[in-house]
Amino acid sequence: MKGYGPETFGTLNAEDYDLLHDPGTTDAAVDLLADLSRDQRTLELAIGTGRIALPMARRGCDISGIEASPEMVAKLREKPGGEAIPVTMGDMSEVLADGRFGFIFLIFNTLFNLTSQEAQLRCFRNAASMLDPGGAFLVEAFVPDIAQFRDHRSLKPKHLDRHSLTLEAAIHDPVKQVVEYQYLRFTPEGVRMTPLPMRYAWPSEIDLMARLAGLQLESRWGGWDRAAFTASTRMHISLYRKPAGRQPL
Repeated sequence: MKGYGPETFGTLNAEDYDLLHDPGTTDAAVDLLADLSRDQRTLELAIGTGRIALPMARRGCDISGIEASPEMVAKLREKPGGEAIPVTMGDMSEVLADGRFGFIFLIFNTLFNLTSQEAQLRCFRNAASMLDPGGAFLVEAFVPDIAQFRDHRSLKPKHLDRHSLTLEAAIHDPVKQVVEYQYLRFTPEGVRMTPLPMRYAWPSEIDLMARLAGLQLESRWGGWDRAAFTASTRMHISLYRKPAGRQPL
């Protein structure tokens, strides 16, 4: 999508992000992430408004973030405890946070906001370069479901209440593995259009990106409760490990 950069999602969505983008899994995600961090220095890629980082910080986690959108970070700073979390501004596939980390995570399908395979691979390499030897990188992403498209297009309602309607329109490019989304929100004040391009990847492709970055798949779950990953699972949580003693990339 022309003109759509790493900071664009936050520019378009920061104002009502917390209201419209709650997956309903925050508590379960924080439980698992806090357990995996094990008091290690922790980094969240695309920290956003702090939906995950703030409750982790309240549990005593030493957490920092990387974020491309100043608007999202401004929302984080408005919340209790938000000023105390260090955030490095920039593209998560390129910018380095200070120091090394024992645990890094990237969740809520945000890997797919990088709209080329090369950018996604750079993200893995960047994360690996910031990991301590023996450290872990966790990724949450959906499993692609191309059956939802008819003639490479789809249109479906996403939210409905007495005062608003949100529709999701999408065009699918199976060659580039890119879906161009347009979210249309109808309210009494008018219509708002919010674009979102995503480049999906299959779990096996994500595993290969990790291997090319020097990381090894350690665990894969079908939910934040560590449920088994099966053929019918629509999302995966994958944990990759940097071998102990490996030099930074």
